[in-house]
Amino acid sequence: MRRIAITIAATVSVVVLLFSYRTSTDQTPVATGRPLTDTQPSSTASPGTASANGTFTGAAADTRYGPVQVRITVSGGKITEADAIEYPQESGRDVRINSEAVPALNHETLQAQSAQIDTVSGATYTSEGYQQSLQSAIDQAHR
Repeated sequence: MRRIAITIAATVSVVVLLFSYRTSTDQTPVATGRPLTDTQPSSTASPGTASANGTFTGAAADTRYGPVQVRITVSGGKITEADAIEYPQESGRDVRINSEAVPALNHETLQAQSAQIDTVSGATYTSEGYQQSLQSAIDQAHR
């Protein structure tokens, strides 16, 4: 009877440890989430801190399945348009996954107004590449 109790306690302990284990140990942030609008009045803002209006193309981010590149349009300090202009489309699987993921990422960008957007389930590599390229485009808008 004592062995059964010890076995059950050990099993419960192992299960608890397994469920509490964090699978991702990478603590590197993908994006700063810096807002596009400058909080200082434009007359006192230092050069390069205010957002410029226009279209900005981020650097292409290499992913396991191919590069991802994002272009944003900024007007009045807000992202008014976001488009992935390059993303993996080599296979039928790429086309199927990204035909759903890219519009979702574009929409999420307009909602978040930053590169701190949710990853699309099933399109992790595309999502990470999108976030990196998006942050690059946002950085260009701040110059």
